[in-house]
Amino acid sequence: MLARHHDPIVAIATAPGRGAVGIVRLSGKNLAPVLAVLCGRTLQPRHATYLPFLDAHGQVIDQGLAIFFPAPHSYTGEDVLELQAHGGPVVLQLLLARCLEAAADNDAATGRPRLAGLRLAQPGEFTERAFLNDKIDLAQAEAIADLIDASTATAARSAARSLSGEFSREVHALLEQLVRLRMLVEATLDFPEEDIDFLQKTDAQGQLTRLQQTLATVMQHAGQGAILREGIKVVIAGQPNAGKSSLLNALAGAELAIVTPVAGTTRDKVAQLIQIDGVPLHVVDTAGLRDSLLPEVDEVEKIGIARAWTEIQSADAVLFLHDLTRQQTPDDLRIAMNYIAADERIASTLAEKLPKSTAVMDVWNKADMVSPAALAAIPSGMAISAKTGAGLQQLRQQLLQVVGWQAVPEGVFMARERHVRALRQVDAQLARAAEQLRAPTPALELLAEDLRQAQKALSDITGEFTPDDLLGEIFSKFCIGK
Repeated sequence: MLARHHDPIVAIATAPGRGAVGIVRLSGKNLAPVLAVLCGRTLQPRHATYLPFLDAHGQVIDQGLAIFFPAPHSYTGEDVLELQAHGGPVVLQLLLARCLEAAADNDAATGRPRLAGLRLAQPGEFTERAFLNDKIDLAQAEAIADLIDASTATAARSAARSLSGEFSREVHALLEQLVRLRMLVEATLDFPEEDIDFLQKTDAQGQLTRLQQTLATVMQHAGQGAILREGIKVVIAGQPNAGKSSLLNALAGAELAIVTPVAGTTRDKVAQLIQIDGVPLHVVDTAGLRDSLLPEVDEVEKIGIARAWTEIQSADAVLFLHDLTRQQTPDDLRIAMNYIAADERIASTLAEKLPKSTAVMDVWNKADMVSPAALAAIPSGMAISAKTGAGLQQLRQQLLQVVGWQAVPEGVFMARERHVRALRQVDAQLARAAEQLRAPTPALELLAEDLRQAQKALSDITGEFTPDDLLGEIFSKFCIGK
């Protein structure tokens, strides 16, 4: 533990701005001397006491509630004092300054500062103390931030499940199975003459298979949780006037993007966070894709087209929007052929620039303006009308499917990309271990190392073997008072 982790800390624990209630929180070892000065009396543990908060001259700063949580029965595992006042920024700053002043003043009995070293907390430091003092594990600590940042009700419920320890319990159950298997393999290294018989008698292969099956379930739930946390980036792409901005407005249920018949109206991206069945989607409308060398394309539109391709390349899914009215132009075949050729060039570029993991959905817009025969002639994808809303619900559901969302709300817990990467590493290590076990003469040293690496990757999730630099990165993204 770093030296700074022993310092007492203080911070405003509520969001900036005005509110009905604001909280100043202190955490450290032996807060009793400064508590007596701040509150003017002793406090009954875990009971709210209404009292005046006084400055150094005995003047009332505010009146509110003081709650004392003695160690180890507190959020951080240390003594914690919470001062709940009215939520004005000036009042809270005065209270914060009074805490620092009272801590630095010398105690009359000892002649030393009442709480030496009290300093302002860094972002996430209260929760970091909770983790370091074994009040929560790392996955639960991250779930606190995820619960605060949740953008949908489904995400909030999933984060709450992780905070309650559901994800951690599944990881620990995997660890227990893995440790038992490691013990068997390590034992064979001590008695090499009995290695193969011993592993067969103890059903090492069966244990590993069951472990992999359990891991597959946890990976599925974690993958869904990662989608809930990170959301899905969906980019709407296509030629000018295909209806991209209209589709964004229809999905968002608001007039976010300007819609006109003029080609090139959208010059820059327009983004909106929406939700489908509780899953957050970051939907991005982009400039129409066309040849930048055309004389009617000005410099501003060229920049917009370049930015559109940048957004497309970072998407989880692309809605490639086609205009049915220009695909079916019997009175001017040249227009239709040019439009189809341009769509084919865009499709070719999408295939070239996008990774195979990125879903591309062909969506045929303006279905309300063409004949049933034209709809029946669509080669692939689905027909919609951004104007009337026809087909939009089917589009929403299909979009969730192509990005891998499966509705299992009672089994989903919030997870981060680092958790998913760790589980994939465990899966790879166990696959190598399975290959060793299937070999006529297993290399037990390699088998033992594969299992050891799998255990380390699992332990990284809950924080048993997490390096300090990763901890710093995780907790620095918290708000200061948490």
